Amino acid sequence: MTFLLFLTGLLLVATIAFFVALPLFTTETVWESGQEASHELAHWEKQKTDAYTAIKEAEFDLQMGKLTSEDYHALREKYETRALEALAQLDALTKGPSKTDTPEKEVSASKV
Repeated sequence: MTFLLFLTGLLLVATIAFFVALPLFTTETVWESGQEASHELAHWEKQKTDAYTAIKEAEFDLQMGKLTSEDYHALREKYETRALEALAQLDALTKGPSKTDTPEKEVSASKV
């Protein structure tokens, strides 16, 4: 009777150890692809935020007289292009455009 109890306990411990150690022995392709997509999404989100910030800083510098109008328009065009690229990539990664605005509307709404 004690041998049967010992064998049942050993089987229970082995089963638990198997399920705990299983992730260590499986391939990580699912994890890597999910992590890569998350990393790429974060990259484009950061680029969009940086472009919006640069546009706002350029507007402030224009108002303070640190930038000429030509420089401001060149910077604004450059960062609008980056923002639009980031928005397009974010839409492609999230499988569809946002429900309220398209990228062009969002950037043009921030123009002065």
